[in-house]
Amino acid sequence: MPSRAAQRDALLSCMLFTAMRQEELDRILTMGSERSYRRGQMIFQKGDTASSMMAVLKGSVRISTGSADGKEVTLNTIRTGEVFGEIALLDGRPRSADATAAEDSDLLVIERRHFMPFLLANQDLIVRMVAVLCQRLRQTSDALSDIVMLDLPGRLARLLLRLAEEHGSTTPAGIRIEFKLSQRDIGTRIASTRESVNKQLQVWRDAGWLSLDRGYITLRHPDRLRRMCETA
Repeated sequence: MPSRAAQRDALLSCMLFTAMRQEELDRILTMGSERSYRRGQMIFQKGDTASSMMAVLKGSVRISTGSADGKEVTLNTIRTGEVFGEIALLDGRPRSADATAAEDSDLLVIERRHFMPFLLANQDLIVRMVAVLCQRLRQTSDALSDIVMLDLPGRLARLLLRLAEEHGSTTPAGIRIEFKLSQRDIGTRIASTRESVNKQLQVWRDAGWLSLDRGYITLRHPDRLRRMCETA
């Protein structure tokens, strides 16, 4: 089974959990249970009561919904080390899409009925989580401005530079962003698809502008990315 460190990293891929200290994350992990799903097995359906969030420990999960003409549309693919359904921990509203195991998958499940009492008993954590949510709201506002003014490379470059400034550390290889970034999360932040983000990151990696290491990004030439923002 995945190590506690791997489970913790999966939670940290979700912005809600970046407000937590390690001991708080470990407490959350003790609330979790692991469930296995076979390929093609339904995990939840649109309209179901949203009672939990899930982290993919192994495998992948397809998020989909029905289109107006009755066809099934894939909205996203959640891969190992990523989470989905996290907003359910806070609002408990019905699911907005279907989730199906795209392959044999192991999930870490955190139930809202366990999470909310822990959160309500920790006022300091609530303050920190509100701060994280406010930061995300500001980032969304900035991203909307960028969508109007910049093309995809410019938006992506500006996001990476902002994250490097806020969460970067200087290494011999460059400025390393010190938390894992899924390409799904990056795409959400800059109004793009995971595939487009992946393609652009590979271009910059091949050009030597940055390096990619299991979800961590190191900016080798931030000056070139900065020029990309200015000329986009």
